[in-house]
Amino acid sequence: MDAATLRQYCLSLTGAYEDFPFGPESSVFKVRAAGAGRPAKMFALSALAGDPLTISLKCEPELAQQLRAANPEITGAWHMNKTHWNQLDLTGNLADDVVRNLVEDSYDLVVASLPRRDRESLAWKGLAGG
Repeated sequence: MDAATLRQYCLSLTGAYEDFPFGPESSVFKVRAAGAGRPAKMFALSALAGDPLTISLKCEPELAQQLRAANPEITGAWHMNKTHWNQLDLTGNLADDVVRNLVEDSYDLVVASLPRRDRESLAWKGLAGG
């Protein structure tokens, strides 16, 4: 997956927007319910111009460990809580559908932690299988 496709997919999720709190080189993708008035929550972080291209995504702790064991391109996210955040190396070994699924899983984990009225304003359908 290339940087433009990654950015476009992150922004396609309901309520998602791009922010740059760490400087112009780091895209932080956050979700915020319309009119909520509360801070947005981050679900992805990527230096889209980075070489190699990587993205950090929130993940359930058990799944994070399983993904790391099965995929050498998935590691604990640099400068993040490695229990809850994975870093994906997107140099071509991970299939695009896997990356999209992990981005969506991260988004779902973040939205699930929002207050009910915020989840409802996003028309969120809930966690798959949960």
